[in-house]
Amino acid sequence: MEPGLTHFDSQGNAVMVDVSAKPHSLRMAQAKGRITVTQETLSLIQQGTVRKGDVLAVARIAGVMAAKKTAELIPLCHPLLFDSCTLDFALQENADEGDASQGAIEATCTVRLSGKTGAEIEALTGVSVALLTIYDMCKAIDRGMVLGEIRLWEKSGGKSGHFLREKPQGVD
Repeated sequence: MEPGLTHFDSQGNAVMVDVSAKPHSLRMAQAKGRITVTQETLSLIQQGTVRKGDVLAVARIAGVMAAKKTAELIPLCHPLLFDSCTLDFALQENADEGDASQGAIEATCTVRLSGKTGAEIEALTGVSVALLTIYDMCKAIDRGMVLGEIRLWEKSGGKSGHFLREKPQGVD
């Protein structure tokens, strides 16, 4: 197996990484993702008038619940005890400079814990499910929504230290 692939043993079998000898440390992982929607859909979400209910409140709860259940979804993830998990949204009008009819919602999931392994997959899972929930709640009015740009934004703690994704030029 290639060096650095920790989920395989010397015979190439998939294994859960043994973290028993690792010390506890404070850890944080933040992931972001985005769903592009029509301006009409964005307006309905902002006004709270989507027929299925408060889209962002439901997506927030769904994302936090998903982050907590990551070990049940991803076979080799360790179950983690979070100290904190938040999911926030930023609504963006005119998300596509070439198409004024498009808006977007950026979801940010932040997980904090004291443990022996990081929470990157949990933060990524939280963002993914939050965006899927937005899609599910709004699909009757906007089947053209696009989910994307799901990525680890920042992580700290543990042996590998701090990671912060560089922002493209011109992005706040």
